[in-house]
Amino acid sequence: MLNITEIQCKQACNRIKSNNLPFPWDLNIYRGCQHGCVYCYAMYSHDYLEGKNFYEDIYVKVNIAEQLEKQLRRPSWKRETINIGGVTDSYQPLEAKYKLMPDILRLLTKYKSPCTISTKSDLILRDYDLIDELSRVTDVNIASTITCMDEDIRKKIEPRGKSAPAKFHMLKEFSKTNATTGLHHMPIIPYITDKRAQIEELYACAADSNISYIIPGMMYLRGKTREVFFDFIRVVYPNLLKPLTQLYRHGEKKEYSQELYRMVGELRRKYKLPHYYKPKKKAVKAFDGYEQLTLFDV
Repeated sequence: MLNITEIQCKQACNRIKSNNLPFPWDLNIYRGCQHGCVYCYAMYSHDYLEGKNFYEDIYVKVNIAEQLEKQLRRPSWKRETINIGGVTDSYQPLEAKYKLMPDILRLLTKYKSPCTISTKSDLILRDYDLIDELSRVTDVNIASTITCMDEDIRKKIEPRGKSAPAKFHMLKEFSKTNATTGLHHMPIIPYITDKRAQIEELYACAADSNISYIIPGMMYLRGKTREVFFDFIRVVYPNLLKPLTQLYRHGEKKEYSQELYRMVGELRRKYKLPHYYKPKKKAVKAFDGYEQLTLFDV
């Protein structure tokens, strides 16, 4: 059952403490996410909230546009890149009701502030014209997380997400703007989405979608995510419980990951998929690996 709580945020953008990411600011409209991904690293972000169900207890920062303008209009604002939706998806289903992103996009255009938007939804196409306009005045990056092309698997690990074809269609549409577009191929889940044929099919679709870059990343498990993921495996893939438990023991996955990234690198080069993106001013090397993606604070 979905429980929605409207909250007031003190500021829209929070500075990211990690130096490993190609953006210094983070903006999240929602706390919690409806997509239901069993591997979501951000589940820990609910630890200090009254709501404990990350998938159903959703908090909405209803004043976020007002707070964002306060930050963007400051003389000290340096127009540094803002990462939107890095923790929870700004285009999860609730956004169809609250419509908070259009005002945010208008403010970014007004103050010519660059951004990267990460989403697993094609709802972002609703704001196509606004993003197209923004991409004409500053650097914009649109990225989508896609784990596999197999819908049977996708429905199990991302029960309320969008299909891979829908997300690739979205990326292809945004490739027609001045925005760069990227595929976050993560997490690659051992023994479930890591077969060479699975990944090759995905990369062939990525190449056909004219994406600007790709970032692959093996699944990283910690804290609440580890607990939820293994509960899922016990029910849905019980035959994989033992090998996955062994693989994710401390220090046991190095050999596996090296072989995985070797294979992924071969396919990335085969389909000519760069691991960096090129905004208007300079090339920016994409960070490597899912573990680095999770380093910023919530």
